[in-house]
Amino acid sequence: MKKILRNSCLALCVFALVLAIGLMAHAQTAPATAAPAAAPAAAVPTASPADAELKDAAGKAPATADLAKGDPGGTLTGTINDVPAADSKAGVTIPDVANQVGQNKIAVNFVWTLVCGFLVMFMQAGFAMVEAGLCRVKNANHTYMMNFFVYTCGLFAYWILGFAIQMGGAAGNSNLGGLQPLASEHTLSMFGKTWGLFGQSGYFLAGHTYDVGVMVIFLFEMVFMDTALTIVTGACAERWKFATFAVTSVIMGAITYPLFGNWAWGAGWLSQLGTNAGLGKGYCDFAGSGVVHAVGGLTALAVCFIVGPRIGKFNRDGSANPIIGHDISAVLIGCFILAFGWFGFNPGSTLGASANGNLRIGTIAVATMLAGCTGTLGAIIYMWALKGKPDASMSGNGLLAGLVAITAPSGFVSATNACIIGLIAGVLVCISCAFVENVLKVDDPVGAISVHGTNGLWGVLSVGLFADGTSNYGGSWNGVTGSVTGLFYGDASQLAAQLIGISTLIGFVFTLSFVINLALEFFMGHRVSIETEVGGLDIPEMGQLGYPEFVFRPEPAYSGD
Repeated sequence: MKKILRNSCLALCVFALVLAIGLMAHAQTAPATAAPAAAPAAAVPTASPADAELKDAAGKAPATADLAKGDPGGTLTGTINDVPAADSKAGVTIPDVANQVGQNKIAVNFVWTLVCGFLVMFMQAGFAMVEAGLCRVKNANHTYMMNFFVYTCGLFAYWILGFAIQMGGAAGNSNLGGLQPLASEHTLSMFGKTWGLFGQSGYFLAGHTYDVGVMVIFLFEMVFMDTALTIVTGACAERWKFATFAVTSVIMGAITYPLFGNWAWGAGWLSQLGTNAGLGKGYCDFAGSGVVHAVGGLTALAVCFIVGPRIGKFNRDGSANPIIGHDISAVLIGCFILAFGWFGFNPGSTLGASANGNLRIGTIAVATMLAGCTGTLGAIIYMWALKGKPDASMSGNGLLAGLVAITAPSGFVSATNACIIGLIAGVLVCISCAFVENVLKVDDPVGAISVHGTNGLWGVLSVGLFADGTSNYGGSWNGVTGSVTGLFYGDASQLAAQLIGISTLIGFVFTLSFVINLALEFFMGHRVSIETEVGGLDIPEMGQLGYPEFVFRPEPAYSGD
């Protein structure tokens, strides 16, 4: 009876959610089109000297016969004749050339953002290899399947609801043509100021949000969201029920992640701390140390508290036992795939390669590379000093920790500061892994909580310390004139804004994730059965599980519910 009641309540909640989303999507209609104004009387065109020069240039351009002979040096291809004329009879005019220049700028930025989004999407393969390699072979299939299916769960939820919540009020980005259809943000008036809470346009990418620029930003933001979801699968590997994992991922992609993403990137209240409260340039998170990694890491911590440790991880006295992963080669290859994808993650967050200070993409890429390098060094040196030899898996985590930490400050810091941030991250991940396991008594098979949660918070903090004031993305950031500058370069208020962001991550994101997953624990349960979990173990291992009152029966390796 209790099970029937739980399932009925869950079905009712799902039905209510789908109905609400459908009503919101139905209400989202294209704005009314005003009647066209009467056309003014046509003025008699007058030829200007510039128009004459354009016609002269068109006459001197290579003819079709010249191009037919081939152009091995590339000196003939691409001329004024490739600029489309609005009036073929009048030929190319100054407005035609100006429009082509503007479209070329947007086209360059579209291509850059899309290609970087493709790189971030490929990181999913790296996450799958790292997580599965650090698990036991009997659970590798299940871990790979979670990494595969989380892409589908996250994308579907983000398309329906999450994107609208996060980016529905993000209009004004000149890199991508303005994104003017995303112009509806739900706000709250407080202390005489208006604060953004969540977006309201973009459901199903329908209506007026069926727009070329909106599609580009959707793809780029979607793969970032999916990265956050994947972090949780690693922390909860080897004992998370597949159905509950899927529901958790849908909720995270539809609500939890988009809410904080809106506050930081979608015209929400954290980004307004500069304009409304005078705190630096508002909360600054260039590529997502907080939005992506800390959200994923803190959600992973919340779920791990509920799911509990793997059988055999902790002894009765609370001491931890190592559970060795089955394929360290897959782990290290996966880390390199992730490092490669990070060149889309960080430089791509300019959302363009042309204009608005976007030539800084080279600096951002180098800072990313150096932080990963020093993160690896920090972890290797620390473990070498502590254990007498390097630890391969922790070396990989050091690389990822450095990359996570530099993600937020990558657009605002120098190469030297990037090295410092990465080196601290490499040591910090080792200390954090020991703390999570030995003090919190949380079983994290891959160290995701420490890599992404702890170092995501460190990355957010480092913006408030190391931002050197040299970046200039169109002359302002978050609507505040000037470049982002941290405490060490003269602006203590930026550090205050970053600390408010960290407090929000810990106080709101962790709490909301814990409450949601506690409800799922009641309705569905997070944990696989004991018999399923120990399937594949041999008889000698069973005697070390710490549960002598149970009699275990070996079963096939777990591959589903």
